[in-house]
Amino acid sequence: MKDDQSTPCFDGGCACGAVRYQMHARPMFVHCCHCTRCQRETGGPFAHHAMIEFSQLSLLSGETEMVLVPTDSGGKHWVVRCAQCRTAMWNEHGTKRAVTRYVRVGTLDEPNQFPPLAHIFVRSKQAWLSLSSEIPAFQGYYDAAKLWPEESLQRYAIAKAARAASRPRKKAE
Repeated sequence: MKDDQSTPCFDGGCACGAVRYQMHARPMFVHCCHCTRCQRETGGPFAHHAMIEFSQLSLLSGETEMVLVPTDSGGKHWVVRCAQCRTAMWNEHGTKRAVTRYVRVGTLDEPNQFPPLAHIFVRSKQAWLSLSSEIPAFQGYYDAAKLWPEESLQRYAIAKAARAASRPRKKAE
């Protein structure tokens, strides 16, 4: 948790109320993913993700479980769910100890604070869904180095270094 009282915190949780979590900072970036996997996982036309460093998200109460779901790329994709009601609250890509957690914005207490800054995989978006021309849209993914604010790129670099430092070192043979 942050000691700095000027930094806002954002609370969220599952549908049954058993799990509560807190983001200790604003997200690094927010996007909507329109890929077919996100549509299937969410049961909606897209997944709305707030990307936050692993160190900036805390479980306040309740029990979660990590569920491995398939991806089109064949990579690992873990969804963190409430152990009771199974609400999906965030994702971790590649590993259970990812640098970035993709918080499902709809599970935040005040989701209206986090409108999307980009739409990705619009090549598979639902045809009936209209997107604002004011928000960048990409056929696939985007280049974070070109799109994210500089502060977010710095935060990501710090989180990546912290995650690497926390991994067990291999013993020399």
